[in-house]
Amino acid sequence: MRGPSLAAAAAIDGDRLQDRLARFACIGAIPGNGVNRAAFSAEDIRARELLVGYAVARGWDIACDPIGNLFLRRGGLEPQAPAVLTGSHMDSQPRGGRFDGIYGVLAGVEVLEALDAAGIRTRRPIEVVAWSNEEGGRFAPCTMGSMVHAGARSLDEVLDIRDAQGVRLADALSDTLAATRAAAPAVIHRPFGLAPAAYVEAHIEQGPVLETAGCPIGVVTGIQGMQWFEIEVEGESAHAGTAPLSTRRDALREALSMIAALQQLAADPQDVTRFTVGRLRVSPDSPNSVPGHVLFTVDLRHPDADTLARLGDAVEPTCRAQARHCAVRVRRTLADAPVRFAAHVADTVERSARALGLPSLRLPSGATHDALYMASLCPTGMVFVPCERGISHNEAEHADPADLTAGARVLAATLVELAER
Repeated sequence: MRGPSLAAAAAIDGDRLQDRLARFACIGAIPGNGVNRAAFSAEDIRARELLVGYAVARGWDIACDPIGNLFLRRGGLEPQAPAVLTGSHMDSQPRGGRFDGIYGVLAGVEVLEALDAAGIRTRRPIEVVAWSNEEGGRFAPCTMGSMVHAGARSLDEVLDIRDAQGVRLADALSDTLAATRAAAPAVIHRPFGLAPAAYVEAHIEQGPVLETAGCPIGVVTGIQGMQWFEIEVEGESAHAGTAPLSTRRDALREALSMIAALQQLAADPQDVTRFTVGRLRVSPDSPNSVPGHVLFTVDLRHPDADTLARLGDAVEPTCRAQARHCAVRVRRTLADAPVRFAAHVADTVERSARALGLPSLRLPSGATHDALYMASLCPTGMVFVPCERGISHNEAEHADPADLTAGARVLAATLVELAER
């Protein structure tokens, strides 16, 4: 481990990191100590303006691509060399926590601050990215910013997506880009698909493994695969008091049969498969009317590509088998294969932790992150820190300040090592 890597880690200011996390937690704050900062919302714009302000104050370059991914760049001794990239996202779940995503962005900013404070010049530039719409809670699917940046989906494919209020993504994105240009007049236009030398994302684990093991650093080996589905069941609304059960085309009754059959399909004695119905919308949503239309979503995950493909391919026929009196439409909205991260990036994270006297544990990520798409562009890895009881996507989400600081120190040493390659 080189001297500059350890010097960068030593220059990390945990109090400054905590102060910034607290500042961002005020943007979109909700009762219960949580955050609601939807992608391309007014709250998201305020967060972007605050982040841009840090870059302006330090003299770092600012760039933005057409889907609003925001990049802060600290130059290197070889300005034209591909940069080392770190970051995460600033948007949240509707009832999200204070650390999911934003920790990775602010840990990256803290690394750049530490490099400035220590007077360290790396060979390669180092950039911090705030990815757009990672959560997908307002505009589905998730990880949209990195997905489009990496070329897995085109920008034109997502512009007409609407949120629950009917707002087009194109319009919300236009407002966000205009606000970014106003906050940073010297913002640089960044095209899609630029491949950095490496990408390392810091994140809370969002699971209980590290806390249970009493280990402050997770060396992430990859991300399990995921498929999303949107399923619509079309029946016929009727009066709850007069329509005989035998003649009803009850969309909710058949949707519940579909969900039960899908749960059986995903049943796994090893508890490896992840199956979730996270959204259920019933129309006309009246207590004395037979439901005529139901929309529900399925989130299906597994670390084995063949198993995930088999389960995903069975979703539509399973639903159709339960559609006895109603019509059903099944749409697969996302299909991400499992990803393994680059061995040398994971090794660098592990060596950094060891050099700093921090125990580490190798583990896969059960949650999807922007690192999944970056792995198609460049060598990629992640640094996990524990979160209390593994709770995330919840107002109760919490991470210990000492663990957050330790993760930022490992990130700093890792980025400097990779920037010197």
